[in-house]
Amino acid sequence: MSAKILTVGVVDVRFGVGVTVVSPVNLYGCEIGDDAFIGPFVEVQKGVQIGSGTKIQSHAFVCELVTIGRDCFVGHGVMFVNDLFATGGPARGDKSLWESTRVGDRVSIGSNATILPVTICDDTVIGAGAVVTKSITTPGIYVGNPARMIRRLAGTVYKGV
Repeated sequence: MSAKILTVGVVDVRFGVGVTVVSPVNLYGCEIGDDAFIGPFVEVQKGVQIGSGTKIQSHAFVCELVTIGRDCFVGHGVMFVNDLFATGGPARGDKSLWESTRVGDRVSIGSNATILPVTICDDTVIGAGAVVTKSITTPGIYVGNPARMIRRLAGTVYKGV
């Protein structure tokens, strides 16, 4: 019996100035902004954009169709999802079934959170272990499964709320 062994490492990545990457990582076809930090055992897939000053801790998975803003924090083991099994199972290569995620600026995501295809507004905190199933349009602290706001953040200007 033979095995097919694939290795990736760092391939076709656009790095900004002052980026720190701690190996081993799988980074391919993505863009990482100035002064960002990528911890060990992180995978960032093709087309992902990570803003300047953002820190992604170990064991995080950032799939295709994700954009993360500036000055964000992504905790250990955070998982982004782009396939909602719309046909009752995995898309099996049909990327037209995938959906995108946009994380705003100054967002902190706690360890082991799961982020489904949503938009998360600027100045938001996602608690450890939270499961974000719907877009977040009001800055605040969100926890639980499904994630819900437990309070607004002091000093944040709320537009239209």
